[in-house]
Amino acid sequence: MTVHHPSFGRVAPDRVIIFDTTLRDGEQSPGFSMTAAEKLRMAHALASLGVDVMEAGFPVASPDDFAAVHTIASEVRGPVICALARAARDDITRAGQAVRPAERRRIHTFISTSPLHMEHKLRMTPDAVLDAITASVSLARDMTDDVEWSAEDATRTEPEFLRRAVERAIRAGATTINLPDTVGYATPEDMARMFADVRGNVPDADGVILSTHNHNDLGLAVANALAAVAAGARQIECTVNGIGERAGNAALEEVVMAIRTRPDANPYSNGIRTEEIVRTSRLLATVTGFDVQPNKAIVGRNAFAHESGIHQDGMLKDKRSYEIMTPESVGWTRSNLVLGKHSGRAAFRAKLAELGYGDIGDNRLTDAFRRFKELADRKKVVFEEDLVALVDDEVVRDHERIRFVEIAVSSSSRGPARAEVELMVDGERKAATATGDGPVDASFNAVRAVCPHAAELTLYSVGAITGGSDAQARTTVRLEEDGRSVDGQGADTDTVVSAVRAYVHALNKLLVKRERQAPPPTQAGVVNA
Repeated sequence: MTVHHPSFGRVAPDRVIIFDTTLRDGEQSPGFSMTAAEKLRMAHALASLGVDVMEAGFPVASPDDFAAVHTIASEVRGPVICALARAARDDITRAGQAVRPAERRRIHTFISTSPLHMEHKLRMTPDAVLDAITASVSLARDMTDDVEWSAEDATRTEPEFLRRAVERAIRAGATTINLPDTVGYATPEDMARMFADVRGNVPDADGVILSTHNHNDLGLAVANALAAVAAGARQIECTVNGIGERAGNAALEEVVMAIRTRPDANPYSNGIRTEEIVRTSRLLATVTGFDVQPNKAIVGRNAFAHESGIHQDGMLKDKRSYEIMTPESVGWTRSNLVLGKHSGRAAFRAKLAELGYGDIGDNRLTDAFRRFKELADRKKVVFEEDLVALVDDEVVRDHERIRFVEIAVSSSSRGPARAEVELMVDGERKAATATGDGPVDASFNAVRAVCPHAAELTLYSVGAITGGSDAQARTTVRLEEDGRSVDGQGADTDTVVSAVRAYVHALNKLLVKRERQAPPPTQAGVVNA
């Protein structure tokens, strides 16, 4: 059945709406928080990727989150810009204010419907929850004609009550109904049964978009999303790289490529530009400080690697022997060597545009080109992965108060290492010297001497971006302070320099987090009718 939606008009029966919640649910992953500037850059990337709806944040959570959503709504064009709100008047009002500048806007309001959540989390009776649904959706409709309502913990909700709750939301004006597997409890059979029940037994259910939001606690998020679509859902809520609470969400890249690769089993269409997938995945990894696992489907660096002799032989004879999709279809490239130390600025700019950095400004280009020349002097071979790491390293640091300048390190197996670090702190050059158990420890001690803090180092991870002894190192550092957790990344052919860049990146994120207010309580409020 064709659905007429306020934001999309006539939605064809086979069209699946891709609702990306990387900036909201994804950011709730421990250590994955983003600054407003990083959120805006990711939002532009998601728009370029072709997502239909972008859940930009939870505006009532903090002034910083409100500002990020408002800025995205003001500057990003293309997707519907969505803000999350509990069933509380203040939440919904702030959400409406945050998305007001958007060309197309949505308020997404939710309340729990499972017996467990209603009794222990909300401390509300079922009738009170139903009344809250009517009041919250009605208030949201006063601010926009595109309202999504979610039944939190839908998969553990009694079917009869879920039908009543959905009917209330539709009558109050919801245009999208989301039935999430909030805790990753369901199986594909559960999802199919739930959506079929709602479609078949709730009046007017065929007149709205049904949506599925799946967590990956049992590793079934993508399978559950596809099962829901087969049973009538026409919106999939997902995140880039599958990031999100606990074990994460259904991964956008996996859902989209499952649809594209198996049209026989998934005869649906969507608007994602799949060639942008790897580019977007890499940017998110740089912004959050979390690399993608090597064997991650679609975007892991081993996703199209073949090492065994049998596989290599098959690939040489016919690539289809072991590849069900081409690497180029998701943004990977077969070329390795791209530029060298004799390359000029024009060639450098052209290659960046080819890699998806066509919008880089002149100042950033100058900084990136300088670092490229320095890198080319040190490396025998410069790979595309090197360029991506180098440019993202410049771009995501544009907002930072602390900047790395230089470091000198001396170490010996006979005694402690010594490091002298120079940083720019709020525009002022500062330096300090420290010793430590190895060059990295000494360097971090020197950074702490320049920028005193009480944060604890809880993660230090180093990996090579490309192969060879002259490969760039990608370092991830996690700092924790008073319950706050932040991750920073750095890249350089010198492992110690990479580590210091990552540490400084994490410190900048920590400064931003210190300024944020505490998030709202988890118990949902109720709109005053």
